[in-house]
Amino acid sequence: MNKNSQALNKSNWVKMVIPPPVKAQRITNYLKPYLLKMHFSNKYVSAQVIHAPTATVASAASSQEKALCEAWTKTQQSTRDVAAAAKIGKLLGERLLHKDIPAVSVVYKKDQRYHGKVRAVIDSLREAGVTLL
Repeated sequence: MNKNSQALNKSNWVKMVIPPPVKAQRITNYLKPYLLKMHFSNKYVSAQVIHAPTATVASAASSQEKALCEAWTKTQQSTRDVAAAAKIGKLLGERLLHKDIPAVSVVYKKDQRYHGKVRAVIDSLREAGVTLL
């Protein structure tokens, strides 16, 4: 390749715009708009609500957040137990209501059941005033 073709390729590459991932209207009519996804590691609890048509995170809460983690380590509370999961659910519920998101649908991973930490997150979301679909 000569210099002119390299310059031409680079200029075309810079002008390329990738559109955001948006699903077709016929698909979004049947999707539930907000999905709750939870992740539990050996050290932390996190939950996020995803806006399905645009595939963006609408709101999230995690025990890794600096303010929560520092407060819990000062009082020697765990960042991974059922009580932490309940607090994360309550915090996420408050954030959802602040953003005017009244209802979410729960997405379970294949090994998750309505028990333990999953139950704590979902129940505290329900207590915060968020409707589950």
